[in-house]
Amino acid sequence: DPTDPDLPERNPNNHNGYDTAYLWEEVWNTESVLDILEHFIREVEERDENGKKTGKKLLFPRYHQLDAVRRLVLHARSNPTGESYLVQHSAGSGKSNTIGWLAYYLATLYDDEDRRLFDSIIVITDRRVLDQQLQETIRQFEQVKGVVSTISGRKAKGLSEALSENKDIIVVTVQTFPHAIHEIAKRPGNRFAVIIDEAHSSQTGASARSVREVLSPKTLEEAEYHEEPDIDDEDLVNSQIEQYLKTTQRPKNISFFAFTATPKQKTLELFGRRNRMGEFEAFHLYSMHQAIAENFILDVLANYTTFKVYFNLLKKIEDDPMYPRRKATALLRSYVDLHEHAINKKCEIILDHFSNEVMHRIGGQAKAMIVTRSRLHAVRYKRTLDRLIREDHLPFKALVAFSGEVLDPDLQGKFTEGGMNGFPDRQTADEFKRPENRLLVVANKYQTGFDQPLLHTMYVDKKLSGVAAVQTLSRLNRIHPQKSDTMVLDFANDAQEIERSFAPYYEKTLLEEPTDPNRLYDLQYQLDQAAIYTADDVEAFGNEYFAEKGRQEMLLTIIRPVVENYTHLEKEDRETFKKALRQFVNLYAFLSQIITFQDVALEKYYQFARYLQKALPKENERLPVDVIENIDMDSYRIQETSSGRVMINADGTLKQPDEKPLHPLPEEKVPLSEIIQYINENFGTDFTNEDKIAYFADDMEKRLIDNTTLRQTFNPEINSRENVRIAFNNFFEETLVEMLSTNKEIFKKINDDEAFARLFKDYMFNRIYVQIVAGTG
Repeated sequence: DPTDPDLPERNPNNHNGYDTAYLWEEVWNTESVLDILEHFIREVEERDENGKKTGKKLLFPRYHQLDAVRRLVLHARSNPTGESYLVQHSAGSGKSNTIGWLAYYLATLYDDEDRRLFDSIIVITDRRVLDQQLQETIRQFEQVKGVVSTISGRKAKGLSEALSENKDIIVVTVQTFPHAIHEIAKRPGNRFAVIIDEAHSSQTGASARSVREVLSPKTLEEAEYHEEPDIDDEDLVNSQIEQYLKTTQRPKNISFFAFTATPKQKTLELFGRRNRMGEFEAFHLYSMHQAIAENFILDVLANYTTFKVYFNLLKKIEDDPMYPRRKATALLRSYVDLHEHAINKKCEIILDHFSNEVMHRIGGQAKAMIVTRSRLHAVRYKRTLDRLIREDHLPFKALVAFSGEVLDPDLQGKFTEGGMNGFPDRQTADEFKRPENRLLVVANKYQTGFDQPLLHTMYVDKKLSGVAAVQTLSRLNRIHPQKSDTMVLDFANDAQEIERSFAPYYEKTLLEEPTDPNRLYDLQYQLDQAAIYTADDVEAFGNEYFAEKGRQEMLLTIIRPVVENYTHLEKEDRETFKKALRQFVNLYAFLSQIITFQDVALEKYYQFARYLQKALPKENERLPVDVIENIDMDSYRIQETSSGRVMINADGTLKQPDEKPLHPLPEEKVPLSEIIQYINENFGTDFTNEDKIAYFADDMEKRLIDNTTLRQTFNPEINSRENVRIAFNNFFEETLVEMLSTNKEIFKKINDDEAFARLFKDYMFNRIYVQIVAGTG
């Protein structure tokens, strides 16, 4: 709406002339046009969706790209090397081109003494898909061969040679960047510009986390619990930068240019600058709000539908054990969401919605992504979708994306992305471009750095918040000539949660106040009070750690007795200590990038604490599994609860998170029956017989298919269909008795109503026979 003052479709009011006067006064003036011709206009190759060259075109900058590069160049030329610049540009705003233009412009800058301002421009990116895109963009800008050097993997020799030869632009991956740090440190007389694609501060401040080990959870609930929390891909790059800054304390021969769409608090403090109000903000801003208004990206919240899961729980035991109310309530709700029936029901909704509402969009090319909460969930979703697609003869396929190898405990089989898709996982992104591959099931993969304009709809079955929510949903915002809107169907979040996640990044992101360094000493004092180590332990560890020939086994010798003392603490004290230790390590790792600590003892303590944190044993903080064993689902329903546009109140201020108490209050324990009643009252509804029968049938199907003897009986090479049916009746009756506690109402209906029993038994036989004989069960 052009009349809405909150939407920037119009140019700012010009009280001294036309609102478009900036075009001829600023962009079209002689000096500006010559600058555009020299530094911005480029002839680039065009490619189709299969990567084949289709011709060439002239590339012009958008206004925000032109403005950003010029402001950065002007400030870099007017100020000494050693500055940090944060550029907050919305996803889909052409960031790769902006980085390319900036890199080439910086490579041509000279100071007043006619010396190059920067000896080399180092471009860092960690996302493999975007890394290829960024390298291609920079190479296409190359007018003279040899200006750009690309160093991949861990080729330290090639990097050293490129720096020694003062190559203009050097593109490195996160794997190569540790070598870049080492090489830069050896050249204090040289000046460098480091351009970081998607800057975010790491969660630990230490070196990047190693690759996640293969987990073998026994249930879907355990799969979600054990799934490691999301780590921004960008954090892997910044962890190395933070480590470097920690040892060098803001070197004066390096200027950092960090690009991000979603700056975190730490990122603002690390790369941002204070405004007149004392708040940290980006050097240059092109907001999501403005990008949507100018039609450079689509509004992913315009068509947003949330589903609330309604369910009832049935207690299976006669006695009434006591459990902590909050934890038991959360665990029981999780049980419902993770139940096999829930995945089946959600897959049915997804396929129905995609077939009827989505696949005909974007000229019949629309695709969708399904975001799951764990790798095991992704495996189950993929198998269920494949079965339903076959049964309904749908004209498309589903692919899956997850890392490593996953053991499905129910099937006792191991699954990989490549094995389930039928091609190597490095080909998944390209294979998803094929017209028959319409659905992509993901688990912590392709949720950032994935650019597919045909992606129209997202089905979310995972809790999302903050940066992760913005980055994940923003996969939909890429424009396409035939794409006019997007859709989100969310099974796990509500509209208010998503609004809170997007609000800080919708306009300008600010950080109100810096972190208080004195908090470090408060935490150290609290840790000392546990009395599981002495000052001599810390001193001995620090001396060994910083010794030129320090030995790992000596560090372990010092730490082992401390860990032993930790295990003798009361459970509540262990929790308190571990929480304070984690807060200390994270806070020191971050603050050391901002201020220079003169306290050598504190640095020794940090290394001691960091090592101790890794050595402490993990504790199983989940409730006993008997909470789940003592209940069963009565019925299950997913109902649409909110649909339409999610409205953003764009208050871009980020506050420092409130400190959580180190000593949690003891939790009230209540009977299991009371917890179940509370859940049913708050999340239940009036279920129809259809809902209950559907769940009962799904539950019985799983029990029957899991029966090894029944599966052998159903072998068509041994028994005819008629003989199988006779045997099935016995299996059916045995399973029905087992399910008496699940739903007495349906059990009684089958026993008392012969006509209903006959229909239900026929239905179950046909359902089981098709699955086992057809090989889909």
